Amino acid sequence: MLRVPLSQAHAGSVDTVGAIAPDDPAFKGLDVQLVEPVKVTGRFSSAGEEQYYWRVSFSTTVRAQCRRCLADVRVPVEESRGLIFTTDSELPEGDGCYVVPPRTQVLDLTEPLREEIFLAVPHFVECRADCKGLCPRCGADLNSGPCGCPPTTDPRWEALKTLLPGDTPTRD
Repeated sequence: MLRVPLSQAHAGSVDTVGAIAPDDPAFKGLDVQLVEPVKVTGRFSSAGEEQYYWRVSFSTTVRAQCRRCLADVRVPVEESRGLIFTTDSELPEGDGCYVVPPRTQVLDLTEPLREEIFLAVPHFVECRADCKGLCPRCGADLNSGPCGCPPTTDPRWEALKTLLPGDTPTRD
């Protein structure tokens, strides 16, 4: 766990270094499947009266599904963030700002880290740029080759089949 005594932050900046296992209870219900430990390095410091700043870098790998063919994809996640912590509950939480409960002696940074990891993971993942996806009729993976379904045409173009080559429509 990443815990920082706030008294140390008032005395000077505190280095935050660690690794959190992918099966750590802090990541339960994250809706992201971590496959490697989350490596964290940062510096936590006082930023004024009851305000703190955490410059943090984290990296891990998550497992996701390709949005086109549903294949498993390992996605590296590496981010650096600047987060503000304050005891002022009037400030809106979110967008890198977190409220510290009054009379907190030791601040646990695991929950803010959890949120930042979730925000850093891409929502739409592709196994490769030229992924062909799945056949909409039979569900076959088109990256492995054609599926054998007969080609279809849009029924809106059927009227054009009545025109013979060389025929031109007349205008009235």
